[in-house]
Amino acid sequence: MFKKIFLVFFFNLLFTSFANSNFEIKARSAILLDFFSGQILFEKAPDLIIYPASMTKIMTALIAFDLIKSGNLNLNDEFVVSKKAGKLSEKGNSSMFIEVGDKVSVSDLLKGIIIVSGNDASVALAEGIAGTEEEFAVLMTNKAKEIGMNNTNFSNASGIEDEKNYSTVRDILLLSNHIIANHPDMYKLFSEKELTWYRTGGDPISQTNRNPLLYKNLGADGIKTGYLSKEKYSLASSIIVNGRRLIAVGSGFQTPKIRSDESEKMFNYGLNNFDLVEIAKSNKNFFKLDVWLGKEASVDTYVKEDIYKTIDKDKINLLKVLINYTGPIPAPIVKDQKVAKLKLIYNEEIVGEYDLLASKDVKKVNFISRLIKIINFMIWDDV
Repeated sequence: MFKKIFLVFFFNLLFTSFANSNFEIKARSAILLDFFSGQILFEKAPDLIIYPASMTKIMTALIAFDLIKSGNLNLNDEFVVSKKAGKLSEKGNSSMFIEVGDKVSVSDLLKGIIIVSGNDASVALAEGIAGTEEEFAVLMTNKAKEIGMNNTNFSNASGIEDEKNYSTVRDILLLSNHIIANHPDMYKLFSEKELTWYRTGGDPISQTNRNPLLYKNLGADGIKTGYLSKEKYSLASSIIVNGRRLIAVGSGFQTPKIRSDESEKMFNYGLNNFDLVEIAKSNKNFFKLDVWLGKEASVDTYVKEDIYKTIDKDKINLLKVLINYTGPIPAPIVKDQKVAKLKLIYNEEIVGEYDLLASKDVKKVNFISRLIKIINFMIWDDV
């Protein structure tokens, strides 16, 4: 048997965070992610503590989404609106305009939270799930730690100003990434532009989604705005263009217009300066490898995870994608057996390594066939 290395393909790639000293955003802190590769394309003070305001509601929605997915909560379940929740329907609050004593479905409360940023809906949902908003905030913080939001604490469900309700743009990015990746169907609520609420004792109230990017031709499909007087304007946002998703979070924008323009600027920066390259898709045949003494001469291989990398269009850095294995691989081979390594090499350093697995079983040939193959190999170097 011989150790074999195949050069599959190569292209130009930069692996580190794509800091660009010539690019600037008018925000106190900001971050931009290429969703499929997981590559950070831009960051500015990403770990600065912020008050997330209504971006908090992304976590409020996530708790509900998780419970729905597990079967412990149903969209048709109804919660009674408490005095605490109903009071938030008063003038001066961001609200859905639910009334004290109303029975409101989980589905409607989620729409009120996500589409029109209802503080009243947030509290009603939190109390319905956990009994009190304070207990719900414990669930929120525990979930934050679970997904790696290590600089975050939640003290309420709505994002109303509280020094104990804090985060960072990096953590809000992690949260946005998580909810998009794990709840793609429910996430679609974040792209809805309008909600009409047929309230008790009054005419229906129609409100539009506060995310300004949904009304631009960017491919935006979420996610959540925020505002507090001490933090100014914030926005977690996402676009999907030709199958490529970018997520941006910024906080400390001075005006709504600056928030909108600068978030769009981040997305344009990501699209215009970088390309996303698909290297391998999970559970799809990737490369054939030679087999020794098998009933088939080769076996297809696959990887368990999607592998993407982001290309910096302005830099020439050689990436090699190699398959490294000792072969031909002796039969018998069992489906899902590790048979080779897929290695990503940048500047002579390994920057990614993945197992290549056999796509199917390959049985060993009988004795006579094995003898013939061995003789052919010894004489003709033919496997």
